[in-house]
Amino acid sequence: MADEQIEAPDSTAVRTALWRALHVRVDPPPHVVEDEIGLRLAAPGDDWRDRPDMDPRATSGFRAAIVARARFIEDLITEQADRGVTQYIVLGAGLDTFAQRKPQIASRLRIFEVDQPGPQTWKRHRLVELGYGIPEWLHLVPVDFEARAPWWEQLAAAGFDPGQPAVIVSTGVTMYLTKDATVATLRQIAGFAPGSTLAMTFLLPTELLDDADRPGLQASEEGARASGTPFISFYTPQEMLALAREAGFRDAHRVSGALLAERYFADRTDGLRPSSGEDLLLATT
Repeated sequence: MADEQIEAPDSTAVRTALWRALHVRVDPPPHVVEDEIGLRLAAPGDDWRDRPDMDPRATSGFRAAIVARARFIEDLITEQADRGVTQYIVLGAGLDTFAQRKPQIASRLRIFEVDQPGPQTWKRHRLVELGYGIPEWLHLVPVDFEARAPWWEQLAAAGFDPGQPAVIVSTGVTMYLTKDATVATLRQIAGFAPGSTLAMTFLLPTELLDDADRPGLQASEEGARASGTPFISFYTPQEMLALAREAGFRDAHRVSGALLAERYFADRTDGLRPSSGEDLLLATT
């Protein structure tokens, strides 16, 4: 359409995709996640590995944390699909590539990628350009989060069935939102059909990080602030669990970075381990 606004994804979305690709390029197998499709989408240029934020040594902990959470989400979706759940919502989808990398699982679902209109239009064009296309089971739902119309109304208009359970995922988002906005999202999702599952990441306050990881978080904060997307919300695990239960979730658990490290990195001999600082809320309706 002539009035389409195309806007490249933000630097955080691109960096996350490049770290997933860097894991495949520089870390020995077995790879926790194999994803170079995000790299193809981003098309950062031949010199992308020369970027300071792609230094294999300096960013190894962040890279490991990114692939660990991606693997956890993939395992969760596969498990829920095997249980008969047929709807998957990605809030703030960015350069998520599950639909392209795992079509044998994705095609059993109705996937709703929710994101800002400009970057989502950009992604739609890139998927078509690269030959992936937009299969009938993949719904790209453009949402202006600053507009009055709530995202869940636009989700329903795209074909989401609120009467059926879903997996809802939000990674790398809550740190950019006010706590009131996150509470509103929790309350809305808690009202989804019984059997729905939410997986949502959140950043820990600096004092809860391992000493070795604090400089990295501080550097990330400075970089986010400089790019105009500052981190504004941090949560202790107890606070996030309390918010989920108060919102109405039947059950809520913390999935710590340490647990992911044990699950996906315990047998590695190369020293690759996720940095501390980001945990997951896993909650069910």
